[in-house]
Amino acid sequence: MALIVQKYGGTSVGSVDRIENVAKKVIGYRGQGHDVVVVVSAMSGETDRLIGLAKAIDPRPNPRELDVLISTGEQVTIALLCMALEKHGQPARSYTGAQVRILTDSAFTKARILAIDGENIRSDLAQGRVVVVAGFQGVDEDNNITTLGRGGSDTTGVALAAALKADECQIFTDVDGVYTTDPRIEPRARRLDRITFEEMLEMASLGSKVLQIRSVEFAGKYNVPLRVLSTFQEGNGTLITLEDENMEAALISGIAFSKDEAQITVTGVPDRPGIAFGILGAVSDANIEVDMIVQNIGRDGTTDFTFTVHRNDFERALEIVQGKAVELGAREINGDRKIVKVSLVGVGMRSHAGIASRMFQALAREGINIRMISTSEIKISVVIDEKYLELGVRTLHEAFQLDQAPAA
Repeated sequence: MALIVQKYGGTSVGSVDRIENVAKKVIGYRGQGHDVVVVVSAMSGETDRLIGLAKAIDPRPNPRELDVLISTGEQVTIALLCMALEKHGQPARSYTGAQVRILTDSAFTKARILAIDGENIRSDLAQGRVVVVAGFQGVDEDNNITTLGRGGSDTTGVALAAALKADECQIFTDVDGVYTTDPRIEPRARRLDRITFEEMLEMASLGSKVLQIRSVEFAGKYNVPLRVLSTFQEGNGTLITLEDENMEAALISGIAFSKDEAQITVTGVPDRPGIAFGILGAVSDANIEVDMIVQNIGRDGTTDFTFTVHRNDFERALEIVQGKAVELGAREINGDRKIVKVSLVGVGMRSHAGIASRMFQALAREGINIRMISTSEIKISVVIDEKYLELGVRTLHEAFQLDQAPAA
């Protein structure tokens, strides 16, 4: 008998029929002898609808009141799911984040969990109930309702699993696991049976939308076995766990990509100490996150400086840098939004040489020019022209034979 925390996303509970389907799935787990805690999101589209109502009144609504409003979406779902469970003879009890006492800081709309009181949940489980908890929300020390930001229900699920010392946290969604890359780009993408927390964190940060980054960080920190499953089809999904000896055969686990990239280049600036800060300091002060950075030193005492930002921040970042052109002594400043980032991820990189050269050779054979390169212990990222995204992903998927399961 195991204690399982299950999280169901908005698509999984998007209608009364789907909520009934979730109830049957939960009852199936109870029938196997497991204790089950369920975390649910709002029904698909509901949070957006509530935000729309708020902005119809005030384009910049008070963050505290916005959290009061948007937290109600999950409250609807927990009640409906408990009704469905009770109808089928399974005792159940619903809790909002405040009722559980999921204590957070006071950063409205993007709060972070500080502590969880699991006493009531444990008492209900001991009495044979399924406990259904509203995801995405908590309460601060002053009893203000807070929300955790987009995708926060994943974090709620993992945090509850850590607090309750659950045997597994299962994230049910509309995909049946984590794939070697997006199947919509590469039809031969293969579902992974296992992946490490470290690899999943890289995949999530580099563009994979399967899990919220914070939930993976939380799971890794507290060593909560995390499994991604489909609500709509049976299967074992993908287990996200600590690295073990059975995973050494996997050279590369997956290919992530991000279409949300933009590049800014400052050419002909004096090659002197402090120039990087002169360029990036003002960008950082505007709360714009810089990703990849390349600096080339010229022979005439000048340097070229290139960096990437999120595409949504491109216009503002370019405007800031152009405003400092005279101060920087720059010869030219230009930008490009038609770029993408493609990344190889795998813990096997630690013990295998030549992966970068193999990657660059595969792209070169297809005439794909690499603009920027960034590496870490288990990741190699390149920036290429947007038009080569699909070709680049498919080329690398084939080059590293990711459609084939690694030999045991």
